Amino acid sequence: MSNNVNRRIGLEQEFFIVDAEGVMTDRADELLQGCHDLAQTQGRNSENFAPEFIKSMIEINTDPANGVSELADFYLQNLQILLLAAKHLELRLYPLSQYPLHLFPTIRDEPNYHIQARTVGYDRFLDAGRCIGTHLHLELPQGAIDPQVGVSYQVSPEARAEVVNLYNLATAMDAAIIALSRACPFYEGKVFGLAARTVHYRGNQTFGWEGVYTHLPEVGALHPYADSVEQLVEQQFQRYYAWLAALDRAEVERSQFLASGGSLLKSAWNPVRLNGHGTIELRQTDGNYPDVILSIAALVYNAADRVRRESLTVRPSAGVHTFEVKDQQLVVPEFTYLNGELLYAAATEGVKHPGVKSYLNSLLQFAIADRADGSAYLERLRTTIRTADSEHLYQTTEATILEQFAPAMDKLTRDDGLALVRAACDRLEAQVESFLNQPESTILDWDSAGE
Repeated sequence: MSNNVNRRIGLEQEFFIVDAEGVMTDRADELLQGCHDLAQTQGRNSENFAPEFIKSMIEINTDPANGVSELADFYLQNLQILLLAAKHLELRLYPLSQYPLHLFPTIRDEPNYHIQARTVGYDRFLDAGRCIGTHLHLELPQGAIDPQVGVSYQVSPEARAEVVNLYNLATAMDAAIIALSRACPFYEGKVFGLAARTVHYRGNQTFGWEGVYTHLPEVGALHPYADSVEQLVEQQFQRYYAWLAALDRAEVERSQFLASGGSLLKSAWNPVRLNGHGTIELRQTDGNYPDVILSIAALVYNAADRVRRESLTVRPSAGVHTFEVKDQQLVVPEFTYLNGELLYAAATEGVKHPGVKSYLNSLLQFAIADRADGSAYLERLRTTIRTADSEHLYQTTEATILEQFAPAMDKLTRDDGLALVRAACDRLEAQVESFLNQPESTILDWDSAGE
């Protein structure tokens, strides 16, 4: 039986705050007040503008949206408020995954942030303040998420199955989102050569990636697929106990973590996690321009919508490297490949890697549906992924910047770094203006927005 229940989607995106020259500034609180005032005068939700854990970063959220077109409207309206409030303060917003020059973030003096920093190590935790990302939220059946145990045992079997299937789908899309969203190629003034935010935030002992959660993969790395609700719940508790053990090793009182709002679900910074707001949260997307953010949102939403509509069971299978529909199942890459060879390929060669290309092509083919939001764009994206013609190959934001700003040496000068920041601010503003000047019916037609 098909499932025609409409589920909503939402997003959060972080931005760095810079001055007119492109220099980072710790003026988030001023900017937040300006956003709140402007949102209230426009009758919009002021709670969609929030502080982040460093004082040079701000976050915007959207209300839950019934599809990607409505999401785009909510997102762009909030972006417009953010940009107007920034302009009033002679500030600008830098949207890309890392600030390209050296940055020493100022952490807010709040208990939950200092607890995290003490537990993972202050030097490691600063890497989280040098990266910005975008989080997508897929709505689950009402009451399906129980903050005490992860997944409620009081909801219907169909609702519990939906949680597991969407969790597994989000897991299977991990490398795709990394490859498509790669944004800034520079980290601390140097060409990094890898997906810098993924490496420095997630970390990975196997690949020698030093990041925030290198030595705490339970709370920061991608978790395996879940065969059942019971296994998914068990994952939540294993992660929680790993975090409590890390608090003990760092000599942080568990009571401090709990008093600061810590809980079972709030001990998770994994790429895919259950959220107490009743969603599956996908945290892999780099901070990027609106066209990239909305295209990935369309890909994620349409893939999830098809799984629900056709009541597909998402099932990993040994030896499978792509997405395949077989007998009411969406067969996806096995976890050892997904989180090993494919993750490494997505973080190194990216979309140019043959394995990543075939994997992306199969995911796009699965997600494209007649008349669905963004389907025309996703079809064009699929064409650029598949083509052998390098002139028309999909170009990430990262690759475009490397063509424009790659220095003769691998170190970025301050002038070049600030020029890159200002150019990114320009492009963000131009895209938002271009999108808002389009008829709403064509908002998802991204051939030339902001160019």
